[in-house]
Amino acid sequence: MDQKIFEGIQDIEKELGNLSSAQKILLATDGSVTTILDVLKGHVNIRTLVQEFRKADAETALLLDVDEGATINYRVVVIEGKEPLIYAISLIPVERLNNDFREDLIRADIPIGRILRKHNIESRREIKTVSLEESDPEMVNIFKNNSPMLTRTYNIIHKDQVLVWLMETFPCNMFTD
Repeated sequence: MDQKIFEGIQDIEKELGNLSSAQKILLATDGSVTTILDVLKGHVNIRTLVQEFRKADAETALLLDVDEGATINYRVVVIEGKEPLIYAISLIPVERLNNDFREDLIRADIPIGRILRKHNIESRREIKTVSLEESDPEMVNIFKNNSPMLTRTYNIIHKDQVLVWLMETFPCNMFTD
């Protein structure tokens, strides 16, 4: 495990106490979170809250290593089983997508990991941050819970370029068993 991820988890544990194995796995995995959730909670689905094209501002351009003004797919989803499990935001530079991938991303509530697998896209995940965040009104509404949120950011890298930037968040009182 990357040293900064290990230290991030240690920092969270100093504040919250010990995290469960499932919480640590969800924060640190460089594999598909959807697959982990399928194992932990049964088959999960995606509910899309926002899906739109935007022009990259300076911050987004830096995150994705694209030019300011490049077209970005901005997607906000909730991964859920019987209940909301993870809130996720993704930023995807449209210029790096083939047409079939783009169509699946736009057309359906399909997890990004499943789209990558469907199109046989070889990729790797680089975890950037793990942190503890205060719950905001949107998170309280989604999770019916005002617990602090465990959050991570990471990039999915394909052909040495950022294909997807993701932020995933879930309440710290979930996945404790």
